[in-house]
Parts: sequence; C-alpha cells; structure tokens
Amino acid sequence: MQASKIARAWFGATALVVIAGLAAQIPVSAGATGGTFETPAGRVANLLAFFTIDSNILVGIACLLLALGTAGRSALFGVLRLTGLVGITVTGVVFQVALADLYELHGWAVFADTMLHKVSPLMCVAGWLLFGPRGQLSWRVLSWSLLYPLGWLAVTLVRGAITGFHPYPFVDPGVNGYGAVAFNCVLIGVLFLGLAAAAVGFDGTFSRRDEPDDYLAPDPAEGVERIGDAGAH
Repeated sequence: MQASKIARAWFGATALVVIAGLAAQIPVSAGATGGTFETPAGRVANLLAFFTIDSNILVGIACLLLALGTAGRSALFGVLRLTGLVGITVTGVVFQVALADLYELHGWAVFADTMLHKVSPLMCVAGWLLFGPRGQLSWRVLSWSLLYPLGWLAVTLVRGAITGFHPYPFVDPGVNGYGAVAFNCVLIGVLFLGLAAAAVGFDGTFSRRDEPDDYLAPDPAEGVERIGDAGAH
C-alpha cells in the first residue's frame, strides 16, 4: 500500500508539472509578437503544432489517470502511456541536442521551458522506470504508438507548406532544404522507434517479475469489500 501511495504521488506530481508548464506557456505565447500568427488566440492555438506541447499533454493525461487510479489496463491506455513516454523522451533528447541554445528566454518563458523540456521528461521516464505500470506494452501497442510521430510529421509538413510556419528549424525546408528535412524526419523516426522498442523489451522483461497492478494497490475499503464478497461465496 505504501508503494502505491508513492507511485500515485509521483504520477500526480508529474501531471502537475505538465499543467504548470502549460499554464505558464499559454500567456507567454499569447503575448508574443512578430510571429506568423497575429492574434493571441491564433498563437495559443498554434501551441498544438509543437511536438513538445503534444507530448506533454499525452504525459499529463496518462499520469493524471494513474494518479487517480482510473487508468485501467486496456490496450488503449498502453498506447497512450507508451506514446507519451517515448514522445517526451524524444522531446528531452532533441531539445538538449538541437534546440537548447536557439532562443533567449526571460521570465515565465524560462519557467515554462524548464517544466516542459526538462522536468517533465525526467519525471516521466523516472516514474515509468520506478513504478510502471508493467505488462501493458507489446509490439502491437508499439505499432499503434507510431501513428503519433508519423501523424505529427505529416501535419507539420503539409501545414507548413500552406502557412509558412514550421515549429522547429530541422523540419523547415526553407532553412535546411527538403533533403535535410527528410533526413531529420527519418532520424527522429528511428529514435522514436528505437526508444519504443527498448521500452517494450524492458516492460516484457520486468513484467514477469511483478504482480499485476502492484503499483496501484486497492484502497483498504476496496480490499475489505473484496474479502466480504469472497466470504459470501
């Protein structure tokens, strides 16, 4: 039971990190000037074009469900968990390698950047390694999770060709040319696939050693109810 409380607290804290980062980023983006989108509403809506934002949203939803104990063990949640986990890991890696020094940030922008690019990835990965859940990942789940990066890349490139906006320089043909963009897309795809495969392999190895749902044990009242039900039969 103590392990369950710690796990739920960790997942809840991770969700709060995501919420705090997004809450800070929204007014920062709304108040920005000089970009492609002229209205505050347009700039806020454009946040969904960023892989960082999308990955954090997935992580926040999954961790909130885990913190509340309502995640379940469905294949759908497995896809959500794996997609968020790998997406946020890619976010952290790509940010440190390619994006960290591109912008000079101040005030709340620094806070949002820290929460969404650094704290969230670290807490999500650490939480998954420590608490799981285990036994929810499979190669089928991995195949469905690939829809996220592939869909993001497709929408980003098509939308960019129409609006002229690309969220990152490495997917902007106007900056790097289509050959370099194609190479970058393949590189990111391979990174995502490799991390997802590693996660599935890790989950398959350690799930055989764990009891089902031991990361979220039932509440005492639920346990008493189960004992009573068993006695009635």
